[in-house]
Amino acid sequence: MTDHDNEDLDIARQVLDTEARAILGLIPQLTMDFPRAVSLLEACAGRVIVTGMGKSGIISHKIAATLSSTGTSAFFLHPAEAIHGDLGAVRAEDVVVALSHSGETEELIRLVEAIRRIGARLIALTGDTHSTLAQAADVALSCHVPAEACPLNLAPTASTTAALALGDALALALSRRKGFREEEFANLHPGGRLGKKLVRVEALMHGGTATPIVRPDAPMADVIHEMSNKRLGMTCVVDDAGALLGIVTDGDLRRHMTPQSTLLHQQARDVMTARPVTISRGMLAVEAIRLMEERKITSIVVVDDTQRVEGVVHLHDLWRTQMM
Repeated sequence: MTDHDNEDLDIARQVLDTEARAILGLIPQLTMDFPRAVSLLEACAGRVIVTGMGKSGIISHKIAATLSSTGTSAFFLHPAEAIHGDLGAVRAEDVVVALSHSGETEELIRLVEAIRRIGARLIALTGDTHSTLAQAADVALSCHVPAEACPLNLAPTASTTAALALGDALALALSRRKGFREEEFANLHPGGRLGKKLVRVEALMHGGTATPIVRPDAPMADVIHEMSNKRLGMTCVVDDAGALLGIVTDGDLRRHMTPQSTLLHQQARDVMTARPVTISRGMLAVEAIRLMEERKITSIVVVDDTQRVEGVVHLHDLWRTQMM
């Protein structure tokens, strides 16, 4: 290892330590202004607008994205562009979240004057709660850091990390207060790995002709054939209206297979397990996995409100969503 390598590692450790301390340093700075800011956001009848210049602008983009993905309509507004024509995006019913470590950023201060004329509410995230921005805000949250991680103490590093963490705290406290649920998260994240993890059962179930189904008077030879043909290790037993009466599983067959067994001379109703566990097509895959693992079952029947069979989902189909 060369001297340069050692220097690089030392710098990396110092930067990570400084930024970690910056985030932890926010905890004692939290006051009742934080829940006041959450209340302002919760009561917002319009959109949440996040704004900041330079590096703070980049952090603002991320905070707006986090708010949007956790159930709050939010977007980023560039302060310089706002005071040169984009100010029409701000309305009286909106809440503006403004980021500036110094609290004196010229473009942001000019924007704040316009925001106040419009009547929108203002939340400031700043390193100086005595700054012009903080004094103009309805609520000012401190994200003060003692020093930047930059060896020259110039480049915004620890301060932007702290602002990002505080923005995340706001977004997640707000989502919790709103009762934001997994189902809503799934609706907002239909693509990518998150979307696959939160896919609904209806997208994974074996429905239509792929659903193993027999009537209660079906001979066991037909039951076994249906189970083998559909390859789900079970079959549904339904009445003439398609309502679920029970299921026959591989385990049921094994339990009835004794030296004195008359299994092949019986019918589906004689072997089936009545009142099996069922789910709806709208259940999330992650919830279905939890249920099936708790009940120690590998297949589960999907039914509608009248107990009509809509399909069957296998644990392996659900596991694949967790591995993608």
